[in-house]
Amino acid sequence: MLRTPSKNWDLVGEIVTLKEKALYRRMPEVSGIPGRIINIDGRSVLNFSSNNYLGLAGHPQILEAFSKAVHTYGAGSTASRLIAGNTHSHRQLEEFIANWKKTEAALVFGSGYQANLGILTTLTNKEDLVISDELNHASIIDGCRLSRAKISVYRHLDLNSASDALKQPGFRRKLLITESVFSMDGDHAPLKELLNLCREYDAFMVVDEAHATGIYGPSGQGLCSALGAIPDVQMGTLGKAAGVSGAYVAGSRSLIDLLVNKARSFIFTTAHSPAVSEAALEALKIIVSPEGDQRRSMLKSNVKRMDEMLQRVLPRREIPCHIRPIHVGPSDRTMKMSEACLDQGLFVQGIRFPSVREGASRLRLTVMSDHTTEDLRKASRIIETLFTARVNC
Repeated sequence: MLRTPSKNWDLVGEIVTLKEKALYRRMPEVSGIPGRIINIDGRSVLNFSSNNYLGLAGHPQILEAFSKAVHTYGAGSTASRLIAGNTHSHRQLEEFIANWKKTEAALVFGSGYQANLGILTTLTNKEDLVISDELNHASIIDGCRLSRAKISVYRHLDLNSASDALKQPGFRRKLLITESVFSMDGDHAPLKELLNLCREYDAFMVVDEAHATGIYGPSGQGLCSALGAIPDVQMGTLGKAAGVSGAYVAGSRSLIDLLVNKARSFIFTTAHSPAVSEAALEALKIIVSPEGDQRRSMLKSNVKRMDEMLQRVLPRREIPCHIRPIHVGPSDRTMKMSEACLDQGLFVQGIRFPSVREGASRLRLTVMSDHTTEDLRKASRIIETLFTARVNC
């Protein structure tokens, strides 16, 4: 007779607890090509929850590049890059990224999560020290844990705290890692100052440019380039401003060779489709072109207008950003506000623990380059009304 699992395997009970804490999640169903208008759960609404910051996900040239590549290379790569999955398309994309980022080499991963895991587990082990901003992305946190290095978490954006962590002696290597633009708050890391600290204490510096790639700097190279603070390792994604999927690591040739040989999140996974590489390459060509400059300019203008429209209910920020958190607090109130926005034709997703600290839930509003002035007005009116009324909570 088969034994019944013990009460430790009460999965239904765990789900009930999540619901009681307003932390239960469901995946909304999206249809159609994503843009400023999104069809979600059968409703056509304004989209202010996407990372498609430059509006490239539905760009005709990118769609054409993807379609053509599927008929040339097939639907999938069928193997890892080290076996039978490494195509000319992958190499072309990596060469373009290296030239764009002005580094010796680059390597493409299936996602930003895989890239961060690969970086941290390849470069550090139990003999090393990793210094990490306390609000770094979950992929960085998990990479730190898997590396087996000693982890020293410094206070968010706090240079004194980072300096104290870097001073610790007795390690083979020291590595500091930070996002450049933080995904939940839209605030910017003091990259130049952090780089100076790393040089002072002989530490590697790794910067996650996921939410800055394509947006800042000449030709959209990122915030590192914009500030003239080029770290040892640059990671960026191809599924946000570029509108496709995947991620890259850019740096020295020795760094990339080491990742190819040691990064388990690269070695032990099927390579992404060559069609994805072709689409991402086309997206990057647009990003570095005059059209990319125009889209960045439009995004910058939209961010400024959005901040001006929301100033009656939200404090102005020192540094404008395409990511605009609207802090609410409790998870249940946040989700009620998100649902109320959706009822009025505005999709702004609520963000809760563990994406943010408990009690720090917020609506995460993101601005896109192709939002119209009327889109911005409608979104600000809805948010202002609900934020003032707090949805009767």
